[in-house]
Amino acid sequence: QVPVVESGGGLVQAGGSLRLSCAASGANRHDMGWYRQAPGKKREFVAAISWSGITYFGNSVKGRFDISRDNAKNTIYLQMNNLTPEDAAIYYCNPDITERGVYASGVWGQGTQVTVTS
Repeated sequence: QVPVVESGGGLVQAGGSLRLSCAASGANRHDMGWYRQAPGKKREFVAAISWSGITYFGNSVKGRFDISRDNAKNTIYLQMNNLTPEDAAIYYCNPDITERGVYASGVWGQGTQVTVTS
């Protein structure tokens, strides 16, 4: 399990878009992906992608978010479109996700804040 570093969060108006990046420190053939946690709420699965590019998403973001992967750069990307205030949270990357997001390794990035204004 390799450490990861997230980037790309920020402030955006509702309806806007942001792209998050997660860079792993080395090659990683596991499914990688994103979770988010809003204040007072449990951590929620957002999206993940396999080494071969198979993707899966949490129900709350289907049709609005996309995830991609550049294996040469050991990096995944989360493209977030049509953002709503309910998407505001700290977004965390995980380098080893299984069972379509049910389980994640104990390795987490520091998180990146996404704020959505109405």
